[in-house]
Amino acid sequence: MTLLNPRLLDTGSPPIPEIQAWGTRYAGRGGLLNMCQAVPSHAPAPGMLERLARAAGDPACATYGPIMGDAALREAYAADLGALYGGRLDASEVAITAGCNQAYFVTMMALAQRGDAVLLPTPWYFNHRMTLDMLGVEPRALPCCAEQGFVPDPEEAAALIDDRVRAIVLVTPNNPTGAIYPSKVIARFHALCRERGIWLVLDETYRDFLPPGRNRPHGLLSGEAWPENLVQLHSFSKSFAIPGHRLGALGAPAALFPELGKVMDCVQICAGRAGQAALAWGLGALSAWRAANRAEMQARGATMRAAFSRLPGWELQSLGAYFAYVQHPFEGTSAWQVAERLASEQGLLCLPGPAFAGEEAHLRIAFANVAAAGIVSMEERLRAASN
Repeated sequence: MTLLNPRLLDTGSPPIPEIQAWGTRYAGRGGLLNMCQAVPSHAPAPGMLERLARAAGDPACATYGPIMGDAALREAYAADLGALYGGRLDASEVAITAGCNQAYFVTMMALAQRGDAVLLPTPWYFNHRMTLDMLGVEPRALPCCAEQGFVPDPEEAAALIDDRVRAIVLVTPNNPTGAIYPSKVIARFHALCRERGIWLVLDETYRDFLPPGRNRPHGLLSGEAWPENLVQLHSFSKSFAIPGHRLGALGAPAALFPELGKVMDCVQICAGRAGQAALAWGLGALSAWRAANRAEMQARGATMRAAFSRLPGWELQSLGAYFAYVQHPFEGTSAWQVAERLASEQGLLCLPGPAFAGEEAHLRIAFANVAAAGIVSMEERLRAASN
């Protein structure tokens, strides 16, 4: 066989297709219950759908756009960030990407090279690790545990930093655990990165689903200028229920953008234009709709907590945004085996903790994928699996 890139061959595969394949063996009642891949279960707002359709029919949206994103959306997103964090943010400090995964990829290309290292708290988002493996960058694990609420410890991170480390990546609310990092912890990580001369990469994909009273996740963007060692990532997929349109964003010091632009031009040139046009309107017009979806996710989270309180042996160890992180009751059994049995025998699709470099005792269950009736069905299937 003709040789392939050995770094790619050594990179693990995404686990979701494997879980979905297990589900095809299910022949029981009720059909498959997909709580595996994190996707909104509701449609985009009607006004968003109308503008998407209109923009898709506009010849102007069929042309190339600016590499960093259309000016209208960059300005709208900078204003949205400024309103949230209270800082003076400029459109020159944000870029629009083809989803948050692209934002992360171009960021890693800009910050690290082969032989460098990046600290990733574990359990980690598997695409983050896969990207680093492809680039020949060491994904250095910073373990988090249930006893600490799966919140990483800056002092433990400091002990792992050497002259090869170029960045620390934080994801909050976290995927897969749902853990929400306190503002003071984020501030301590930022100070640590500044002291050591490395970057803090803050992935806030699920920022719109914080609990009431925690509207402002941190104070890093409350000043007069963008912090010189901070890159912030975001996704519009969940907030606006448009994952198929692949729209994300990154914020960074303006001086970094020429280098980011080199990578973006090679990867996709520009994000989809029709989605950008619709989103530029939606950021300002759909605040109430977004707030309603946030409230719905909080209600589903409460329903999940109630369900697990009634399930003997199942321990809900963390919950937030879209995710419940659960300890299963099958001691000594691999989480992969548990996930396979749930998929093939109960028609319940979820991800095992080891897919995220987590422990064998854990499963990630994405409750945003289903409405309240789906959570009831989940409880029934988990109870049946335990009998």
